Amino acid sequence: MTVPPKTILLNEGEKSHAVYFVKSGCLRMWINNNGNEITTQFFFEGKAIASMESLLKNEKSDFTLESIEQCTLLVMPKNQFMELLESNTEFKKWFDKLILDRFFYYSKHLITYLKDKPLDRYNELLKKHPHILQRVPQHYIASYLGITPVSLSRIRNRK
Repeated sequence: MTVPPKTILLNEGEKSHAVYFVKSGCLRMWINNNGNEITTQFFFEGKAIASMESLLKNEKSDFTLESIEQCTLLVMPKNQFMELLESNTEFKKWFDKLILDRFFYYSKHLITYLKDKPLDRYNELLKKHPHILQRVPQHYIASYLGITPVSLSRIRNRK
């Protein structure tokens, strides 16, 4: 399926019914904190995303999933995903690796968020994921870094 920018694929509080594979474009995962959107992760080409807890436990999603750019996505319905997970050992290995990689990513992100200053978080993002700075609007990057767009502008102007 192809979706334009700013398309909501899953709303916080809804149950997830699919896994999305990004063929082209960028998706953003975010949470609502008292009316403020906090970006938690970006997903680009070759990545898979779903609210796994919602999908696997039939619970409400803790986050919203939205397109930033026009995206071409492969969509796997929940029933097909669950069937593959149970019947295909290669798919199960792929999924286990995906979950482990996601866990490591979130662990590092949390530690960086707690330990590093905004400038250090920005420099790390610039070093490890420069494509994000080229493709994602500044206000989303600021919320991902845990700072205001004005603070991000100041950091970028110092460089």
